[in-house]
Amino acid sequence: MQRLVELVNFLFFSKRTQEKSAIWTLRVLSSISIFTTISILVTLIYQSAIFFNEVPIWDFLLGTKWTPLFKPQSFGVLPLVAGTLIVTVIASFVALIFGLSSAIFLSEYAPENVRRVIKPILEILAGIPTVVYGYFALTVITPVIMNIFPDVIIFNALSAGLVMGIMITPMVSTISEDALISVPQSLRDAAFALGARKYQVSFKVVFPAALSGITASIILGLSRAIGETMIVTIAAGATPRFTFNPLESVQAMTAYIVQLSLGEAPHGSLEYNTIFSVGLLLFFMTLLMNIFGRWIATKFTQNYTI
Repeated sequence: MQRLVELVNFLFFSKRTQEKSAIWTLRVLSSISIFTTISILVTLIYQSAIFFNEVPIWDFLLGTKWTPLFKPQSFGVLPLVAGTLIVTVIASFVALIFGLSSAIFLSEYAPENVRRVIKPILEILAGIPTVVYGYFALTVITPVIMNIFPDVIIFNALSAGLVMGIMITPMVSTISEDALISVPQSLRDAAFALGARKYQVSFKVVFPAALSGITASIILGLSRAIGETMIVTIAAGATPRFTFNPLESVQAMTAYIVQLSLGEAPHGSLEYNTIFSVGLLLFFMTLLMNIFGRWIATKFTQNYTI
């Protein structure tokens, strides 16, 4: 009995066994995430291949008319891409202005007691359901826009983009603030010793030093904006129009997927498979954006010694 207890203690409580268990646990968990990603990609490629057997891929990528549910059918995805990009660009401007401004203020200017109050308030925005943001855009922001631009219709890309920018602001602000705070204090002290003012230290020393982290926050925010569904579905409209006018109604790629997923096309039909082709394109757009962001972060990463 004593030997059995010693064996159990050796197997479960020795440092070597614990280390091996931790390594295998991490391997299993990481493998699950990788397997999930590969499974999603395989599903998208398989279903998209069925679609592209009937629709030439160049007609899909370069066509400017998207009417898969009407006769005559057209499968040019550029109207959906344009709708997605215009909302994302508007959201990125809003998030960059407010997110980076709040990050610099909280990390470089705000006293600690002010920071403890403002930061949780910003993070509350990240917890609001996106459907609430969508109705906020439709009932609050859109009437304001209509007062400024009388000819605009109730569903428009500008309203969706502005509210989406507010939604991703906490993500940009939090990650950027963490990157700014992680910059060594010795860099600030050296700049002050050379006679630099506070704004010069913030924008010419601290900001470039944290550029890799700031870039990561921007890329994550943009990826979140591209994949957002409810805001564009509620506020931007459902008109697949190839336009870059933010005052017009557009349809984003995610909004189209939601529309067709409600049962407007029979399962397995050509129209139904457009969901997977649009989803595959959205997947590659997000992937390319993350690769570009990684390249930018690596290019501008600098090693600082304290």
